[in-house]
Amino acid sequence: MMRTTVHFATNRVVGNPADAIGGYRAAIVPSPAAMTYGTAFVEGIDLDTNAQGVVSQIAATSVGRFPEQAIGDLADAGRDLLVFVHGFDNTFSDAITRAAFNREWLAASGAAAADTTVVAFSWPSKGQIAEVPDLEGDYRFDQSMARNSALHLMTFLANLEPILSAARKHRQRSILLAHSMGNLALQGAVESWFQHGNGDAVMFDHAILAAADCDYDTFAQPGTALSGLVRLAARVAIYYSRADRVLDLSEVLNLTRRLGQNGPRDRADAAAFPPAQYLMEDCSAYRDYDVGFLNSHQYYRQSKQVRALIAANIV
Repeated sequence: MMRTTVHFATNRVVGNPADAIGGYRAAIVPSPAAMTYGTAFVEGIDLDTNAQGVVSQIAATSVGRFPEQAIGDLADAGRDLLVFVHGFDNTFSDAITRAAFNREWLAASGAAAADTTVVAFSWPSKGQIAEVPDLEGDYRFDQSMARNSALHLMTFLANLEPILSAARKHRQRSILLAHSMGNLALQGAVESWFQHGNGDAVMFDHAILAAADCDYDTFAQPGTALSGLVRLAARVAIYYSRADRVLDLSEVLNLTRRLGQNGPRDRADAAAFPPAQYLMEDCSAYRDYDVGFLNSHQYYRQSKQVRALIAANIV
């Protein structure tokens, strides 16, 4: 049986320490210093059926920083690193299993650069949204949690930076993958990074923004939003789909187009988005998976054709 290791950090409150797997609540810790770092193991992943598996065990955890064993494993993992930030409607367990699933489908592509060690950041999404989201309830809750996780995600990246630097000395590349509302948390983290006086740091060789649930003009705001991401990643790839029904609903709620619907504002402007730094991928036409309301937002991991496209682009 396939067993996948996922290193993680979370700003969720640990409501029941005795419940190592299910004790992480949809509430934010009082400060970034109180975040939990650890290692989890996932079993039961099936790429053919898109089964994301279950968390079978959580190893030793620590507060405020990665455990020493994890730091050593990540700094010299013998393969590239994948950093995953999940989207809305994810419990802690969902975040960990989807991180593991993403690691496995990338590795299955056969590309050496896609065989990674994965690190997940889990922010406090409820994970209780039904087939049609409760727009004024759970969706708004998750959106608030993503926005309020900006400083915590920035702190996670700051703790990760020396590990990525050490890994680079071992010729290991690093890849960032943010899905859905995880891009909203990332947007705030990038802003916070520079607001706290941090300078340019190419932490990631490739940043993947998939089905991003944030404003489509996020790159058009100098010094704010995601405009600074290119200062932290050598290349930024934006995957979008006009068939994403979840983002259509999000547009109605937020009164503005979403980045993951049709790409960023002025995406065809080579001056604003130099091809050497930005990659735009329209995934609207892919239908090789069970397309439903929520699934239309998950094409990046459920469509084998899109998975192959993403893997080919990070080589």
